[in-house]
Amino acid sequence: MTSIETGRQPKATGPAAGAVAATAAAPARRPRRELAAATVGSVVEAYDWTIYGILAPYFAEALFPGTSPTAKLIAAYLGFALGFLVRPLGSVLIGRLTDTRGRRYGLTLTVGLIAAGSLFLAVVPGYASIGLAAPLLVVGARLVQGLSVGAENPSVAAYVTETAPAGRRYFYSAVSYGGVVLGSALSFIVMNVLLGVFGESGVEDGAWRYGFVFGGLLGLTALWIRRGAAESGVFTAAAGKAGQAPEAKAADRKAPSPWPVLRAHLGRLAVVFAITSGATTAFYFVTVDFPSYAESAGAATKEETSAALLLGMVALLAAMLGGGKAADRFGALPVLRLGFAGLALGSVPLLLAMNSGRIPVPVVTVVLLFLLGLPLAVSNVFAGQLFPPAVRAVAVGLPTAAAISLFGGTFPMLAELLRSAGHNAWLPWWPALTAAAALAASWGVREHPESVTPHA
Repeated sequence: MTSIETGRQPKATGPAAGAVAATAAAPARRPRRELAAATVGSVVEAYDWTIYGILAPYFAEALFPGTSPTAKLIAAYLGFALGFLVRPLGSVLIGRLTDTRGRRYGLTLTVGLIAAGSLFLAVVPGYASIGLAAPLLVVGARLVQGLSVGAENPSVAAYVTETAPAGRRYFYSAVSYGGVVLGSALSFIVMNVLLGVFGESGVEDGAWRYGFVFGGLLGLTALWIRRGAAESGVFTAAAGKAGQAPEAKAADRKAPSPWPVLRAHLGRLAVVFAITSGATTAFYFVTVDFPSYAESAGAATKEETSAALLLGMVALLAAMLGGGKAADRFGALPVLRLGFAGLALGSVPLLLAMNSGRIPVPVVTVVLLFLLGLPLAVSNVFAGQLFPPAVRAVAVGLPTAAAISLFGGTFPMLAELLRSAGHNAWLPWWPALTAAAALAASWGVREHPESVTPHA
């Protein structure tokens, strides 16, 4: 089993010297600054994605055509769904730039595009002013943001894998991915502030634009933080071995195609896909559909379940931080397997007990989100360490984005179809089965098949 390197590079000579010299003016390595750069982008990504969904009922009337409010809302949600569909494409296009032009380049590009999309949505004219151009512009902005989000997480995975201190990589992974939880919570806080200040009618009349203004400003702040972060020393060394300066223009770089390397790692790509599918299905079930599920089962109202989710989010963050520390000490696979085993074996019994009134809804919510937090804590950096640095962002991004699109983007629709057919009781089996598949897939890889550094 290959051990993980510390990331300290030997003095560069020959072609590597040019790459090192080219980055001499770059900011000095500061692990906490690099961790902040990774985390703040996750906050922006989650805020952007969530705020569109919760504001859609308020801006659909102004921006989309239709003969009824329901038709306009469906059209608005179509823009949400299309963003999911282009994520795999973004993971390849922008992920390739991250692998060839630098981790910091990819990180600034993704968060810059997300910020630009939010600011554009804040000022786009309504349907009454420019007709069909309004919804087309909205969908275009969402496609750009979808491309960016598809590359954001794998770019962060590559960056944290290569810049976190040895012995703390999984804790840094947990903190950076915890930004997703914080960003989602922040979107609901902003929504409540808007409703408290302007009221429901005021938000419908245009105050919804402030939600996107805040997202744009948050994105610009993240862009500023990321521009001040250091480039990954691992990427610099890898570029030096290839005789390339990291800042070289893409047209001058003639980097080899990543596809032969990816084809050689198809098994690892399948493992990342399975792990992401299990975590994504559980996440969307508990955080998005759970209020509707509990209400349909007669266990609690949507309002009661939503309140329980706040406590569950605290448990999720605690599990991620604790899981990251445990993984640094005992390895990622035991932590990941413990979480998926709990979800696979415990989801259905817990939810049946909740539906019968034997276990309170808040307890079930806390337990499920705590178990989910364990694989979420380690999956980013664990996936990054499965692949060589030259293809790390693309290799993590492609199966991750595909799994999120297939299992996350379709889960709300699947849940509604089952409920409308009278099969609400079948829903818990889907996250349990995908967790079981992820658990089984985890035995398809070793703890650290690839060294973090390119010269190992």
